[in-house]
Amino acid sequence: MNSANRPTSLDGRTYHVETKRGEVSNRIITVGDPQRAHAISQHLDTILMTKQSHRGFLTITGLYKQLPVSIVAIGMGSPMMDFFVRETRMVVDGPLAIIRFGSCGSIISGAQTGDIIIGDGAFGITRNYAYFDDASEKDAYVLWPNVDADTLLTEGVVNEMVQGVGAQRVFRGLVGNADSFYGSQGRPGADFYDANEGLLDRVRKEFPQAAALEMESHMLFHLARVSTGRKGDEPQSVRAACALMVFADREGNSFISPEMSRQMTKVASLALLDALVKDMPTQAGLHPAEGSVWQNNL
Repeated sequence: MNSANRPTSLDGRTYHVETKRGEVSNRIITVGDPQRAHAISQHLDTILMTKQSHRGFLTITGLYKQLPVSIVAIGMGSPMMDFFVRETRMVVDGPLAIIRFGSCGSIISGAQTGDIIIGDGAFGITRNYAYFDDASEKDAYVLWPNVDADTLLTEGVVNEMVQGVGAQRVFRGLVGNADSFYGSQGRPGADFYDANEGLLDRVRKEFPQAAALEMESHMLFHLARVSTGRKGDEPQSVRAACALMVFADREGNSFISPEMSRQMTKVASLALLDALVKDMPTQAGLHPAEGSVWQNNL
């Protein structure tokens, strides 16, 4: 590794994601589950590269409708999203369009397991560790301001998803990005003191448009928002959107079946691939073909 601040190998691979220039497309679908990444890759015309990193990242790059597309599985949580976005930005020239296709818990009535919630923005929910040691602290959780998704990319996702799964299965709203699955999403438990009994009510009060809870989109949208260079004076180079499948219906206390997850992944991922290639219909201004895994396939 040649740097403590931007560690890359001698052949240019980033330390965590382990990809290098020419292996990742400007068009990206990111997921948490590697099995979902493999399922989505079945829609590609050709798979050109598969890379599994020692830190758990899986990158699959291929062609869809004769355009380069990458599918990257990152695992769970904001730190993994941070590794992925920053290290991908290091090795790809030109603008990035990233769509997160993940799972979520729905907190609005009507959105049931298997439905799709598309985030118009995302806000953060983090545990306030000081609360558990300092009686003067008021709240056990900190709610961070909303960051908007990219409007154009999001509208493209909505249009394709409505055509793909049907308007009755598509919902929109804000996404709460928690720093944990249990305490910070208001799940009750008997083993730990989480002080989260009123958390969901507080979320709904402060963010009336809140529709879902998950663990990654706020970091994705935030990094897209600040992809403006070290001094913040350059054009934004990352645009982002998210489409989330309801795994946990928090209103009805039900969880998705494996078969429903497989069926909806197949249909919804096609819609997202179509949204990506319509958003970036040519290679003009994107990462050059020379030296890339798609060099001889366009």
